[in-house]
Amino acid sequence: METLEQSFNPVLFLVAIVLTMMASYTALDLFSLVKTSNKNKRFLFIGAAFSFGMGIWVMNFFGILTLNVNANSAYQIPMNILAIFLGVIFSAMGFLILIGEKKQIRQLLISSLLMTIAVISVHIVGILSINMGFEYNLAILAVSIVLMFGSFLFSFWILFYSKSFSPSSHVWLKPLTALLTTGAIVEGHLLLAKATTFYSNQNQIERIAVPQSLIGYTIFIVAVVILGGLITSSAFMGKRLAVSDTNLKDITDALNVSSIVAITDPKGNITYVNDKFVEISGYSEDELIGQNHSILNSGYHPKDFFKKMWATIGTGKTWKGEIRNRAKDGSFYWVATTIVPFLNLKGKPYQYVSIRSDITSRKKAEADLKETLKEVSDYKFAIDESSIVAFTDEKGIIKSVNNKFVEISKYSREELIGQDHRILNSGYHSKDFFKNLWKTIGTGNVWKGEIRNKAKDGSYYWVATTIVPFLNDHGKPYQYLAIRNDITERKQNEELIHRQDKLAAVGQLAAGVAHEIRNPLTSMKGYAEFLQLDEEDPQRREFIDIILDEIDRVNNIVEEFMVLAKPKVVELEEKNIIPILKNILSLLEFEAKKRHVKLHLDVKKDIVQIECDENRLKQVFLNFIKNGIEAMPSGGDLYVRAEVQNQNVEISIQDTGVGIPPETLKKIGEPFYTTKKNGNGLGLMVSFKIIESHNGKVYIESEQNKGTTFKILLPATKTA
Repeated sequence: METLEQSFNPVLFLVAIVLTMMASYTALDLFSLVKTSNKNKRFLFIGAAFSFGMGIWVMNFFGILTLNVNANSAYQIPMNILAIFLGVIFSAMGFLILIGEKKQIRQLLISSLLMTIAVISVHIVGILSINMGFEYNLAILAVSIVLMFGSFLFSFWILFYSKSFSPSSHVWLKPLTALLTTGAIVEGHLLLAKATTFYSNQNQIERIAVPQSLIGYTIFIVAVVILGGLITSSAFMGKRLAVSDTNLKDITDALNVSSIVAITDPKGNITYVNDKFVEISGYSEDELIGQNHSILNSGYHPKDFFKKMWATIGTGKTWKGEIRNRAKDGSFYWVATTIVPFLNLKGKPYQYVSIRSDITSRKKAEADLKETLKEVSDYKFAIDESSIVAFTDEKGIIKSVNNKFVEISKYSREELIGQDHRILNSGYHSKDFFKNLWKTIGTGNVWKGEIRNKAKDGSYYWVATTIVPFLNDHGKPYQYLAIRNDITERKQNEELIHRQDKLAAVGQLAAGVAHEIRNPLTSMKGYAEFLQLDEEDPQRREFIDIILDEIDRVNNIVEEFMVLAKPKVVELEEKNIIPILKNILSLLEFEAKKRHVKLHLDVKKDIVQIECDENRLKQVFLNFIKNGIEAMPSGGDLYVRAEVQNQNVEISIQDTGVGIPPETLKKIGEPFYTTKKNGNGLGLMVSFKIIESHNGKVYIESEQNKGTTFKILLPATKTA
């Protein structure tokens, strides 16, 4: 193996550099068109990759020809075709990585590495094409790789990544990066050649004879290919410039027709105005040119407004806003304004372009709308403060509710939106009631009525309701507005007055009847007891017992009549209600167990003081709790609760029984009305009278198949 010496041909090397430079510029030019063109992207990309690959191959091919190497070898064209192919493929891969709007350092690194691999692979295949043996000096090879990689990275960073440079504002940027990439290819070839030692394995050494005509043809073909790429890119650029000029003219014409346009110098002096500016301002063009915009100042905006505007555009930023100007005749007009600063190479504005649109009609409409909205807001505020308001869609789904709706229903706004009003259904009203309601509003008519609803906590409340349908163009409701007012207290007072009227009527009846019945009863009972003493016949004795029991029953009814007719004077004493409730529950515990009913006492305080007649109050509790137990024939749970609310003691007795139908609930407390087989209908009436004598109230809430709740409100005196 014999090491071969190399010599240098500067003319051929200079030609290689020029051709490489042309190829690099053509490649970068075509690649920039790939990034900005909407058509022929594939053709432009292939052209860019081919030009760059050809540039790498040209430098290597002519660089090897400039070396006068002494060797016995043959020149292989297929290997050179392979070298061109490798150069183009790796270049295409490098450019492909750089396609996209946002660049990352990682992309630049990978692309630079692929371009470096392209140069190395072309160099290796180029040496193999001349049948030469070679070895690399690893140190110089490493240096050449690092320098090539760094040069490619720096050029791509300037062209694609740096925010300080842009091809549109720096025309020298593309030639500079073409020079840098050419330098990377040239220095890569030189260093690779420096790192390479050539040798031959044959005994006879001969000089390679490359015909001059081959060199000339090669230069000619490569030059034609590169020039073709340059002409193609120039043609594309020319076509795009022509289209841009046409588009610019069209845009300018459209702006002049639709917008108010003015151009000013850096000091704000007007240098150009279009016809619409003259038309709206009332000034002639000669009166405006040379003036600044203070000629149009209406005095509406403060000085800080214009100070901030100038601070914005003075730093090269676009300003947008609305300005009220004054025309020559003194009338005012509003314009939506965009001021765009145009910057010189130093980044300072050299002129400003103002584009305005007349928005006077819109501003007047906004002022009218603002006034209307204020009136609507006032109405809404008044309604929200006084009424319960809800909007629903045509299917009755709740779309919005006000705070009073949330407050009275105990549901949150999120729990109500998307539901319909069945969430508040108390079960009090019949299906026909709601059917008639929907029939009325569904035909576009306003519905008014009173509804009993159920809150989230299970309490009931009454609302006077007005439902207003809103109709579309076809006369069909598309939403409903429900305005309600809380009438719970009124309904409770009406019920109380109704009950008091009944009590008064029964009292009057009792006053006239009780004494007339009591005297015969006393005689009947006396003679029956006398007969019982001498009677020995068991059957007859049984009959007399029945007579006495019935006389006692009638006497009890008369006693209750007497209570209603002439109530006993109530002697109130301060008592703790909690032990009284516990005592009543213990008395009824055995009876509750027989009926499979569990009794529960729920109290938050151990001492709740009230003014009461203990015995008569026990009579009320016994009556209500027994009714609750009897309302659960299949067993269940009965809850007794006592708590202080707003200086009142609320005692609730809640069962889980069959409930009371709405029509029956209306009659509860009426004299002689009872649902029991052996009842006389006076027990609840007397209980209501006792609570009334304690300055209290009784409310009944019931839902069928869910249970009934008796709520007793008594004034509280002291809690602990």
